[in-house]
Amino acid sequence: ISYGRFYSTQNGSCEVDLFVIQMDGKKIFDLNKQMSLCSRLRMELLRPLRVAVVSRGPDTELLVTNPVELSGKGRPLVFYDITLALKMLNIRIFLAEIGGTLLVAGVGSYRILLNDDFDSAASKDKIVDSVTKMLMGWE
Repeated sequence: ISYGRFYSTQNGSCEVDLFVIQMDGKKIFDLNKQMSLCSRLRMELLRPLRVAVVSRGPDTELLVTNPVELSGKGRPLVFYDITLALKMLNIRIFLAEIGGTLLVAGVGSYRILLNDDFDSAASKDKIVDSVTKMLMGWE
């Protein structure tokens, strides 16, 4: 992305114009590359972060991936927001790993092993919802 503009309207919607060039500084004329880029941008804008609760044998893990800045640093306080959301749900953390390796380029990753007393399958959706809302600033 060589340049971008952001417009917001009074009704709360917004528009983003992005001007993208190739590594050699030339415009992208290949239609397949343009469509691929549009698809990737659309996906990232619709789901800028991923939150999942997974069972690994007897353990339950919360996995969070979020975009990393170009400098390689993630958004400050991500770990704080994750732990605050879990605290509000009275869920204890057994172990946390920040910046673990996932096969997704350009994202920071957080792996949180939930305490053994976590047992409700129905609350997995509640955890995902609460952590997502906290990280997106909706709560």
